[in-house]
Amino acid sequence: MQFLSREATVAKPDFNRWLVPPAAISVHMCIGEVYGFSVFNVPLTQGEAGWTIPQIGWIYSIALFMLGISAAFLGKWVERSGPRKTMVASCVCFCGGLLISALGVKLKIIGLLYLGYGVIGGVGLGLGYISPVSTLMKWFPDRPGMATGMAIMGFGGGALIGAPLGVKLMDHFRSTTSTGVAEAFVVMAVLYAISMLFGACLIRVPPEGWKPEGWKPAQQTKPLMTNAHVSVDQAWKTPQFWCLWIVLCMNVSAGIGILGQASKMCSDMFGVSAAVGGGFAGLLSLFNMGGRFVWSSISDYTGRKVVYSLYFLLGAILYCAVPWTQQLQNKMLFVAVTASIISMYGGGFATIPAYLRDLFGTYQIGAIHGRLITAWSVAALLGPSLVNYISTARIAAGVPKAEAYNSTMYLMAGLLLIGLIANLLVRPVDPKHHTKDAFKA
Repeated sequence: MQFLSREATVAKPDFNRWLVPPAAISVHMCIGEVYGFSVFNVPLTQGEAGWTIPQIGWIYSIALFMLGISAAFLGKWVERSGPRKTMVASCVCFCGGLLISALGVKLKIIGLLYLGYGVIGGVGLGLGYISPVSTLMKWFPDRPGMATGMAIMGFGGGALIGAPLGVKLMDHFRSTTSTGVAEAFVVMAVLYAISMLFGACLIRVPPEGWKPEGWKPAQQTKPLMTNAHVSVDQAWKTPQFWCLWIVLCMNVSAGIGILGQASKMCSDMFGVSAAVGGGFAGLLSLFNMGGRFVWSSISDYTGRKVVYSLYFLLGAILYCAVPWTQQLQNKMLFVAVTASIISMYGGGFATIPAYLRDLFGTYQIGAIHGRLITAWSVAALLGPSLVNYISTARIAAGVPKAEAYNSTMYLMAGLLLIGLIANLLVRPVDPKHHTKDAFKA
């Protein structure tokens, strides 16, 4: 157990900090598989179990809900325990959840999938999401946006590996008596465990008082960037925290509304085949992943407030342009507009940890980030619900499918403007909230 302690992860003086990003990515690429869970939807409706798509959809929803809740409530434990113990716990929960789910498929008990992939696996998602991010920010105080972008890019790209891997494994194990889902879950649990444990072994935290060579905190003059520290309990009480909660919630609500219906929306608006719509969805995933690194790296130079203002202003304009691209029936312009929107959606995820670090310092940053992620849980319900219910209601009212999404796009632009207002209200944290007993991290 000593190997898992925070003390055992303190780096030696000659440790290369560039070994930390691969450790973080090796975890995020695994837990990011949740974005590719949809490849199991249809196979889980086949066979003797006879589960329906709505029943299966709850597996994904529970997992994302538990991601936010576990990150919020276990954030303090993450800071106390250190990244290695947290990453091992994440591995046990996420991979254990896959094994429990495999058992549920074999026994045809969907409650085991809710428990395994949803509840226990969701806890693994939350732990695995916040721990590498907070560690990276401590290693890269000179480039926190770039650092968090590297890790969270891995989470966004998890589906690019997880989805085709799941399909290949199901094809390999499919038989007259099995859809191959249970076997795929078992193999994925083993492969992901190897990758996540590799990351846990490689991870290190900087020693007390460590700074990058040639970097001096006093030279940081960007707006809103502080060298002070705020505890999670104090951060929770500041207006800055709740402004950023609204910022993240609005950005995610707008983006996830398109991302969740990308294939169907493309097919309805332009009459393309399901295969083309699926290719469009895959393209958006690439921009989602790339935007996480590019935009967050840009924020190191512009400041977080400026880059978020750009997300919201440019994003609102682009959302309003989507109906125009449909009226022109210009597919290339539609792809360019939506890809830009999704790149900023991904960038919002990657930039928010650095924004928190600027305002609250690195002390308990993982716990603060964990509590803020509850905005993601709310947005995961809000965004898709708005798109799904409004477009469905308009089609039922006789609006052509190609035009059913237009009003929703204007609504998403409105959400971004709410986020813009919250972002513009962000000010430096009052010194009365600064803590004097922060451990050196």
